Amino acid sequence: MEEVTTCSFNSPLFRQEDDRGITYRIPALLYIPPTHTFLAFAEKRSTSRDEDALHLVLRRGLRIGHLVQWGPLKPLMEATLPGHRTMNPCPVWERKSGYVFLFFICVRGHVTERQQIVSGRNAARLCFICSQDAGCSWSEVRDLTEEVIGSELKHWATFAVGPGHGIQLQSGRLVIPAYTYYIPSWFFCFQLPCKTRPHSLMIYSDDLGVTWHHGRLIRPMVTVECEVAEVTGRAGHPVLYCSARTPNRCRAEALSTDHGEGFQRLALSQQLCEPPHGCQGSVVSFRPLEIPHRCQDSNSKDVPTIQQSSPGSSLRLEEEAGTPSESWLLYSHPTSRKRRVDLGIYLNQTPLEAACWSRPWILHCGPCGYSDLAALEEEGLFGCLFECGTKQECEQIAFRLFTDREILSHLQGHCTSPGRNPSQFKSN
Repeated sequence: MEEVTTCSFNSPLFRQEDDRGITYRIPALLYIPPTHTFLAFAEKRSTSRDEDALHLVLRRGLRIGHLVQWGPLKPLMEATLPGHRTMNPCPVWERKSGYVFLFFICVRGHVTERQQIVSGRNAARLCFICSQDAGCSWSEVRDLTEEVIGSELKHWATFAVGPGHGIQLQSGRLVIPAYTYYIPSWFFCFQLPCKTRPHSLMIYSDDLGVTWHHGRLIRPMVTVECEVAEVTGRAGHPVLYCSARTPNRCRAEALSTDHGEGFQRLALSQQLCEPPHGCQGSVVSFRPLEIPHRCQDSNSKDVPTIQQSSPGSSLRLEEEAGTPSESWLLYSHPTSRKRRVDLGIYLNQTPLEAACWSRPWILHCGPCGYSDLAALEEEGLFGCLFECGTKQECEQIAFRLFTDREILSHLQGHCTSPGRNPSQFKSN
């Protein structure tokens, strides 16, 4: 073991080697409870540009109480296809088998995302590798493009997973967040795509990762990189919450009652800002020990619920409206509307209601970018892996371990209920 992370301090795990050279970007974080192990993934690039991605790298961290001991950087050459660059790590842990599935895309040569969108010619492949030993060794790569997308690929100008973590639902379903630039029609005389727009969607497996499928596009709003978290209302119904990047200066939120097949209540959150062109963000759910009171706004009035978009499909959501949630959400994202700076941690105690996000606790002051969160079951701990620097966001990828007490102490009084204390937290 090379480095040790102590609670409440940032530890750089991946460092840029020089301003114009080797750079590490696009963090993904996974915690494996039985082995007390963190898996920290990133892209290794020859420069900071997307088209100069090379392959994925991994560092394994062993948690001992409030300390994490990190092993050396390991290149994941298993996660490659000949003639392709590997991008967008998106891991998920399957609790029954103990397998870790690491999803990613492999993009042909140096073809850019813009080139694929303009031409309508996809250059990406959907792939994964898996590990039975908490990331010590990995399987050969499996290309799922034909199985998951098949003939629909002609309508997908390009696509990607995550980046960030996937989740396993209470039902056992494995869910990988993704997005595609969808081509509804073509100018046949010019063989060019028409009205191509990005939409988020879920890739999922109901048989412990043997076969995979994709759900419906989240429409009509433009949404790109996304993450999901499962929350449970007081009526006991699980609901899948989706947080997606948009170019609309606000984060998009949507809810699903069918395990991610489709989403309803798509809306922009005025409390969660996006910088110009947006930025990826991360979300996790966890369970407090006690159920708090209903979230209130600054005038001590109940915050109105989001209007349901489809009465038939939103029946469960209507039943949950107005009741405290058994699950809370934690969200990480740059906090400025002007640029990617000041990484914030936001808390939501009533995810099925509108406008119940706290003001952010600033985890890092200065340039920042993509991030990924992990909640540690039963420990009252959270991990965050995030891009940051002093002059540019791509200078390093750092890890921070923090406690539920830190969250409450920094966010006390912002969208919280009176009379609670840090012991009311329980990770989920």
